[in-house]
Amino acid sequence: MNILPLLTPEKEKPYFQELMKFLDYEYANHTIFPPRRDIFNALKHTPDIKVVILGQDPYHGRNQAHGFAFSVNDGQRMPPSLINIFKEIGYMPKSGNLEYLAKQGVLLLNTVLTVRENQANSHKDKGWEIFTNRVIELINEQDRPVVFMLWGSFAQQKSSLITKHPILKTSHPSPLSAHRGFLGSGHFRKANEILISTGQTPINWTNSHQ
Repeated sequence: MNILPLLTPEKEKPYFQELMKFLDYEYANHTIFPPRRDIFNALKHTPDIKVVILGQDPYHGRNQAHGFAFSVNDGQRMPPSLINIFKEIGYMPKSGNLEYLAKQGVLLLNTVLTVRENQANSHKDKGWEIFTNRVIELINEQDRPVVFMLWGSFAQQKSSLITKHPILKTSHPSPLSAHRGFLGSGHFRKANEILISTGQTPINWTNSHQ
């Protein structure tokens, strides 16, 4: 299931055109992450969506964000939330680059796709939420089961858009809340159990190439 072609009509809508004008100004006048070429990486590199993990907005430090929620570029120190994700997987790699999951069908989708350097949520309410809500709606319209992993209250607000697919909910992997349910949740095992039960190939959550 590749939803990128289904998103083409969004680009013609006034909100999206206003968002692009806003980004033209922001990229010209501020340091914005991720690099513009990487904004849609999660959608480009996950053509066969089997699992959706929702994040909020990109990391706002230099060289971290590259268009996949929770993921960082190779060579970058892992943020605490990402460390907790790997703790729950039961595997601690050298790199925090999660592109290997995208290639297997895990859509690592932030609800806001850009951010100013060192200013978390600075691109909130500029139009990205309309776009990413549409992404979720289009996935929801698919017949094949997709597992949604909603971590924390912000992600769980999107559950109203998901009516046809299994949802796994727990606390956010941030150190502030991971101990309230995320660590020990078994979400990665449960997601694979759902995939197998619906005739799909499970995700290899560990990167065998590292």
